[in-house]
Amino acid sequence: MRAVLIVNPNATSTTPAGRDLLAHALESRTTLSVAHTDHRGHAIEIAAEAARGGVDVVIVHGGDGTVNEVVNGILGELGPTNRGPAVGVVPGGSANVFARALGISPDPLEATNQLVDLLSEYRRTRRWRRIGLMDCGERWGVFTAGMGVDGAVVAAVEEQRAKGRKVTAARYIRVAIREVLASAREEPTLTLHLPDRDPISGVHFAFVSNSSPWTYANARPVWTNPDTTFETGLGVFATTSMNVWANLRLVRQMLSKKPRLTAKHLVRDDDLPGLTVTSDGPVACQIDGDFIGEREKMTFTAVPDALAVVAPAAPAAS
Repeated sequence: MRAVLIVNPNATSTTPAGRDLLAHALESRTTLSVAHTDHRGHAIEIAAEAARGGVDVVIVHGGDGTVNEVVNGILGELGPTNRGPAVGVVPGGSANVFARALGISPDPLEATNQLVDLLSEYRRTRRWRRIGLMDCGERWGVFTAGMGVDGAVVAAVEEQRAKGRKVTAARYIRVAIREVLASAREEPTLTLHLPDRDPISGVHFAFVSNSSPWTYANARPVWTNPDTTFETGLGVFATTSMNVWANLRLVRQMLSKKPRLTAKHLVRDDDLPGLTVTSDGPVACQIDGDFIGEREKMTFTAVPDALAVVAPAAPAAS
C-alpha cells in the first residue's frame, strides 16, 4: 500500500514528537512518503501529485483547512471517483471538525492507533468508507460553508492569526460575539433559494452543512443540523432576525446535549440536494473555516459518495 503523509507543521496541535510517531507507525505498514506544507495551497499541490501518481492513501496531519486543501487537490485532479486515493486524518488543528464527524479521536495519539487499525481492516476487506461532499462551485466543501456573519467571523480570526495570535475557542467566541453584535445593526441582505420553495428574503446569515455537529467549542459540540450527515443531503441553518435575546436562546439550543432547534426567526432544513444563497451586495464567505472572500451568490450541491475515507463505518440511521 502506497501512502503519502501530508503534515502542516504550523497547525495548532502538531508536535515534532507526534509527527515522528505517526510516520514511524505508517512506515511499518505502508510504503510511505512524507511531505511538509510551507505555504497556503501547498497541500492541494501535494495531494494532486499523489492522485496523479496512483497513491492508495493520503494521510493528513493538520487542521480542517489542510484537510480541505487535500480533498480539493485529489478531486480537482480526478473528480469524484472510485479511483482516487482514500483520505485519512490525524487531527492537528484546533477544532478538527471533519475528523471528529468521521468518528476519529481528537487526540493525535489515539487517532494514530485508529488509523493503523483501519489500514489493517482495509487489507482484509479491500473497501474504504465513502462519504458525500459539497460542491461549492469554485471549490469542494468538506463539512461546512457560510455567508454573512459566519464568513466575517472567520475573516476576523484569520486576521488575528496573521498577527501571530494563537486561535483558541475562547478567542473565536469573543470574535463571534463582536461580529454578531455589529451585524445586528445592519439590514439583512441574503435570500435563500431552496428546492420547491419560494425564495426566502430578509436573511442575515446562512450556514450550509455537510455533516454534524457544525463545530466545537473545545470539547463541546455546537449543533445546527443534527440530522445532516456525510450520508445525507445538505443542511441549511439561517436566521431572519438578529435580535440578541432571541439568538441567545437559539445559541443555548445549539449547545444542548439533545438539541431541539426551533425559533420563529430560524430557517432550517435537512437532506437538501442543493441550494443557492444570493446577496444584495458582496458579503463575507467561508468554506470549511477558510475565508474565501466576498461573494454575491453561492450555489451548494450535494454530491454523494464523492470521497473515500479511512474512517470507521457510518453510524446506523436512528
